[in-house]
Amino acid sequence: MADKEATVYIVDVGRSMGKKCNGRTESDLDWAMTYVWDKITSTVATERKTLVIGIVGLRTDGSANELDQEESFQNITVLQGIRQLLLPDLKVLRPQVKSSETNDGDAISAIVIAIQMIIKYCKKLKYIRKIVLVTNARGSMDGDGLPDIITKIKEEGIDLLVVGVDFDDLEYGFKEENKEHRKRTNEELLKTLTDSCNGVFGTMQQAIEELGVPRLKSTRPTPSYKGQITLGNPLQYPTACCIDVERYPRTMIRRPLPASRFVQRSSNGIGLASATSSATVLPDADDPDTMMQDDPNGLTSVRSTRTYQIPDESAPGGKRDVERDQLAKGYEYGRTAVHISESDENVTKLETQAGLEIIGFIPWSSYERYMSMSVSSVVIGQKTNTKAIMALSSLIHALFELESYVVARLVPKVDKSPLIVLLAPSIEADYECLLDVQLPFAEDMRSYKFPPLDRVITVSGKVIKEHRNLPTDALSSAMSDYVDRMDLSTLGQDDEGNPAEYMPMMETYSPILHRIDQAVRWRAVHPNEPIPPPYEVLTRYSQPPDKLVADSKRQLEKLMLAANVKKGIVHHLRAKSQIDFSPVPPKVQSRKRRRNEAKPLSGLDVDALLGKSSKKAQISPQNPIPEFRQVLDKAEDASSIRDAVAQLATIIETQIRDSFSDINYGRAIEEITVMRDEMIELEEPVIYDEFIRALKRKLLAGELGGDRREMWAEIRKNHLGLVENRHLESSKVSEEEAKEFLSAN
Repeated sequence: MADKEATVYIVDVGRSMGKKCNGRTESDLDWAMTYVWDKITSTVATERKTLVIGIVGLRTDGSANELDQEESFQNITVLQGIRQLLLPDLKVLRPQVKSSETNDGDAISAIVIAIQMIIKYCKKLKYIRKIVLVTNARGSMDGDGLPDIITKIKEEGIDLLVVGVDFDDLEYGFKEENKEHRKRTNEELLKTLTDSCNGVFGTMQQAIEELGVPRLKSTRPTPSYKGQITLGNPLQYPTACCIDVERYPRTMIRRPLPASRFVQRSSNGIGLASATSSATVLPDADDPDTMMQDDPNGLTSVRSTRTYQIPDESAPGGKRDVERDQLAKGYEYGRTAVHISESDENVTKLETQAGLEIIGFIPWSSYERYMSMSVSSVVIGQKTNTKAIMALSSLIHALFELESYVVARLVPKVDKSPLIVLLAPSIEADYECLLDVQLPFAEDMRSYKFPPLDRVITVSGKVIKEHRNLPTDALSSAMSDYVDRMDLSTLGQDDEGNPAEYMPMMETYSPILHRIDQAVRWRAVHPNEPIPPPYEVLTRYSQPPDKLVADSKRQLEKLMLAANVKKGIVHHLRAKSQIDFSPVPPKVQSRKRRRNEAKPLSGLDVDALLGKSSKKAQISPQNPIPEFRQVLDKAEDASSIRDAVAQLATIIETQIRDSFSDINYGRAIEEITVMRDEMIELEEPVIYDEFIRALKRKLLAGELGGDRREMWAEIRKNHLGLVENRHLESSKVSEEEAKEFLSAN
């Protein structure tokens, strides 16, 4: 169970905190609250009821505390009692934190109030107790009774943190010039207090700077396997080796904060939406369990439900709702479904027992890193079993000395699917363990063959070492020099100034994860202000280091010269997402009736040798796209092109007409796309426009087997409308006409 924690923040809101000092564009209070709000919102985001917060205002215009009858406790207000803080509380609290009209109020007395609040709430229970004082130390402070306060802080086990605006901190390297005598005296008093009770004294500059360093979430270790690692079958052989072990995740992907769906609550308490899905159920306004309590944004959560329907001609709309319990599972087998009942389905499951069984050992050199298929886990001896810890340590040291890995069969729980894992020894100064990753089965491997990069093999099998597609020795040397110059392994520096790794893993944070976290926490407190830019630590590694780029400039120039790199001219093609960086001008001669026909290496006329006739080629429905392109390759005039388009159009209409639901829509879309691309390349946009106009008319009129509006929607989604003149100069269709054609139903 996570530790319980109670924290009281003392915020100085005196009149002097409203001033802008040392060249800052915001007041001392706003600047200091950047730190306070960040800490508070981080606690709120955990949603843990055991993390409670209290807020005390120092140097306020009024007084509201249990000791406000005494003169020394005036101008101190408890803004928030100790309890779990939620987002609505932040909305209420933020307007209260503003600069007051007085400088009266004692920070030492505010610490006494915070101590009393913690004692009253925590009693004698086990809590982590903290007091955080944020002040500029420009008010009056009474040091009488300081020894008693220090004694009480130590007795209650309270951690005291004092963060001061423009406080001097020689370790951090900040010193305020021309400091007032009162401020200097108060800083010394607070420094004595924190040192005497083993607290922390720091300057706000350092505190805000450290906000940019993401705080890593600590997780409670949860075992994924508890059992034995065995060598041999202990049920069969008395000499089998059995060691009690526990398995925990070592690395695990942390996901960004997910977003939920909400709707705007109307005046009658029920959310309204312009287009509510049948699968969206709005909460009942009378049901408190489904409504957000006092949401200041007027939002309410959305519940989703799912319905199952089957075709039924006798039912309204041709479909009938069925219950989930009436459904049966089926496995796809070709174009049909094979039903297996629940009683028979148990036969398909592999009955397994939990265990970690050693299959064998392999040398380190036999393992390829690409074979790791999962996150890593750590296997340790059973925590309370000294004998098991010693036995596992012996195995770990033996593997390390023999430079070997363990291949084992893992079943985490009963009836779970078995896994093959690789166990590697890890010996550190303070612990020993086995690290494991999942290995692939034969079905998991993907084998591909690619042409070699260092040679060209011709059709006849001849090996060519020098070719225009192969790097020259000069290019290889230039690339090698550039890679060496861009080396990051020694670019950084350690604490002693020695060369070190530039971006160690423990200092490389996920930008998307922490950026979302930063934005959500900021928006929770500042609903109308723009979100600040991401922290520098998140964007530090998004670009190569400037020093490295400058040092490698000469090697890069040599590399560009060796590779004959030329600056290209950007040309926008017909698709917005396609950009041509080729230096060739966009207006090149079209392929119209001069397409390059594939010729055999022998130079013989294969069609003549096979006795093929020169009559009109037919396009078959079984292989329409390749045959359509072959016909266009041999087309000698516009009539031949029109005939090929007409044949493909007939095939497309037949596929749509015979399609059960939308089964054939994908094939038809692919064929229409090919037709459009080919007509653009042949500069025959009129032929395609005539086809697509006729197809639209037939689809909307129901002439292709009933209502086929879904097919027209697919055409619109894939932007397969008329060919615009901005895509092809020979087209007479304007951009407005093309948009109107696609938008019309």
